[in-house]
Amino acid sequence: MNRGILTYPEIGGQAEAIAAAWEQLKHQQDWIAKYLADTSYDEVVFIGSGSSYYQAQTMAATFRVWLGRSAVAHPSSEIFLFRDQAVARGRKTLLVGVSRSGESTEVLLALDSVKDVPNWTVCGITCYEDSGLAQRAACLVSPLGKERSTVMTKSFSSMTFMMQAAIATVAGPAKLDELAAAMALTGDVVKRADAFAEGLIAERQFAKTIYLGMGSYFGLAQEVCLKLKEMAYVWTESYGTLEFRHGPKSIVEPGTLVAVLVSETARSYELKVAEEMKAYGAFVLLVTAKAGEDTAFADAVFETGGEDLSDEARATLYLPALQYLGFRSAMAKGVDPDHPRNLTQVVII
Repeated sequence: MNRGILTYPEIGGQAEAIAAAWEQLKHQQDWIAKYLADTSYDEVVFIGSGSSYYQAQTMAATFRVWLGRSAVAHPSSEIFLFRDQAVARGRKTLLVGVSRSGESTEVLLALDSVKDVPNWTVCGITCYEDSGLAQRAACLVSPLGKERSTVMTKSFSSMTFMMQAAIATVAGPAKLDELAAAMALTGDVVKRADAFAEGLIAERQFAKTIYLGMGSYFGLAQEVCLKLKEMAYVWTESYGTLEFRHGPKSIVEPGTLVAVLVSETARSYELKVAEEMKAYGAFVLLVTAKAGEDTAFADAVFETGGEDLSDEARATLYLPALQYLGFRSAMAKGVDPDHPRNLTQVVII
């Protein structure tokens, strides 16, 4: 009777968490000026573990395209164990730690590993202002991102959006306006996403699930893939959309769900892949800014709106439907999405 009582309201609280992050950022303009606006860095490196690494990928992609500067994302462990393989020696580097709790051992070890390395500066983003991460580095803080459930949902959305808003502050008013427009759509998207996922799962079961995304949506595809694994114990995989055609598509057969996070940048190419998977017998779900004649072949389409916005600005709008898909799958299986087996909210080494 108590299954999902933590996760469900946290998925549903994304609009409020994003709005709170937007307001909080107004009080952290000095952080933006000190770190993101400083063009003297040769490389900006976003790091995290698990979900935090996946959002780091979207953050880095947004940084590159909106600011035209070099940025990468790495798992935290790559920095403290394989730093020279991840980042070339001698470069002036800004290291941005990403962690919901601010207590993940790997991100703390990564920050500690560079504290005496010349030309490295550290900062971060978290949901906990008194965490180990916040004690080691100046951090953006998503005030309503805090969660009781093990799985990341509103924390992921609010932290990703907050970092994008920080990047947009440097990029200029046009990008801030795009994010404000996306934020205004979030409440309606979350509401519609719940009913959409519930209906989808109530009508059918899938033997396999594949998530596909490109560009700033690749990290999101990895994240929603993880959500289904964590919450419902379903084996899933994620790939770059066009990369999926190079071998992995051999696993597609009837009973396979292929969910494509459709960008506007590569829309025609991504939809060709989706149509191909449909021909192999897959049930095709598209998450897209707007449905059209070119999406009519799909078995299910969820529209986010905001088709006039950049792909990056719409990024967090793609999450609710697929987070709810994980939640509803767990509930249908009779497992508890609040407390996944073998998992803890904070991973300690």
